[in-house]
Amino acid sequence: MPRFRLARYGWLCAAALTASTLFYSTGGAAQGVYPSGDYQLPTLSTASSTATSEETRLGRAWLRQFRAQAPQWQDPIVHHYLDRLVARLAPHSHINGIDTVTVMVDSPSLNAFAVPGGVIGVNAGLFAFAEDEGAFASVIAHELGHIAQRHYARGTARAEQTQIPAMAAMLAGMIIAASGAGDAGIAAAMGSQAALLQDQLTYSRRYEEEADHVGLQALAAAGYDPDAMVRMFREMQRMARLQGGTPPEFLLTHPISENRLSDTQARAAQLDVTDSRRSDTLYDMMRGRALLHIHANDPQQAITRLRQENADGAAITYLDALIAARNGHTDQALQTLDRLSRTHPDYTALPASAAQVALEERRFEDAIERSQHLLRLMPGYLPAQLILAEAQLQRDPSAAFDLLRDITAEHPESPQAFNLLAEAAGRSNHSGWGHLARAEYLQLTGRVDRGIRQLDIARDAAEQENDTRVLGRIEQRREAFIQYREALDKFR
Repeated sequence: MPRFRLARYGWLCAAALTASTLFYSTGGAAQGVYPSGDYQLPTLSTASSTATSEETRLGRAWLRQFRAQAPQWQDPIVHHYLDRLVARLAPHSHINGIDTVTVMVDSPSLNAFAVPGGVIGVNAGLFAFAEDEGAFASVIAHELGHIAQRHYARGTARAEQTQIPAMAAMLAGMIIAASGAGDAGIAAAMGSQAALLQDQLTYSRRYEEEADHVGLQALAAAGYDPDAMVRMFREMQRMARLQGGTPPEFLLTHPISENRLSDTQARAAQLDVTDSRRSDTLYDMMRGRALLHIHANDPQQAITRLRQENADGAAITYLDALIAARNGHTDQALQTLDRLSRTHPDYTALPASAAQVALEERRFEDAIERSQHLLRLMPGYLPAQLILAEAQLQRDPSAAFDLLRDITAEHPESPQAFNLLAEAAGRSNHSGWGHLARAEYLQLTGRVDRGIRQLDIARDAAEQENDTRVLGRIEQRREAFIQYREALDKFR
């Protein structure tokens, strides 16, 4: 059970909200983002704009709590794809001054969510459900719309009264849902204050519509057919009808009415698309990875899904190669992946997958050679960097230590990178750095008190090593950790 007071906040669990869709009254006049006569989006006042740093602080604290309690889907190749998709849509979503961070949830259910401060979450099940990149992107664009419209920050007194309970309640609901508790868990989270929910539904409906409008515009501007959002909504409705009383998790927090669907369809028809993105090949490959993860005990189901839903032939071949590697046919898998890499030289996921296969089969020299070659072509490509670092841990821990220090400096929100850095530092006799990296890993995964204690251990080790650079870094980070703890305390 989550560490915060679930009984106090349970009335706003995942069945009733996303943090960015409830609780706040609208304010201001229209900005003219859409043609005259269209649904009016609010002006983002100076007051709401200055709330960005507080939103970010609370959003990152929320993410740390979520990481501590919800199962994560660790797949750097898919995660990089998701980050690039968000980066492609964000400039067209009117997000200003907000750095996004993504998290992937190890759950087969259909869901995605937005949290104040730029946190975007995606279940593995969203990849499984969305049959093309446009449909998948439409959900991400909708979530970015919530963040862009500052649905968390709008309003003053109302927001002050409800912002922390709202985010804490969303955390409760997400943990319940991600743990697989389903309807029973959601019902258990409902408390005596459920009557207050009805007062918020008007805001929820309006915010959903606003997020749709921003999302449609972002889709079209990024080169996607905005009708993909309409198709996705229709498929969700169909799935909801088939499932009866247990609709997809996403629809519990994003209900789709016929009016909303009609409005979205009418607006999509008015938007022109330039620089259209037509190929779904790379998305189909990432979808294949998600399906293989979901159907790990029966990989043939993943292949069957791709074939039945007319995935690109290269994606089916790619998934076949991944399954061959799992079955011990490493040479066959690498030959197939190398052939695909030659055919699709722009898809860095292909040579990265080959390097990963080599790593998982403990062919460390091959993994090092493949990832280094890829990084010469694509410097800074995180999946290849992580594969290289993990392989170097087995052959040259000092090289891994140097690389991972660079990676963590560039990606300070990556728990995986800090976890590897701690190991590399320990193997290369950098004890102070190792304990500092372990402290960072602990705070990123919501265990800040343990992280602070680990900083004390790091300080002692650095003093013994007379490493003044690490000592300075430890004191700097201690202040930040205390701020993290203060933010986390709001959710307990």
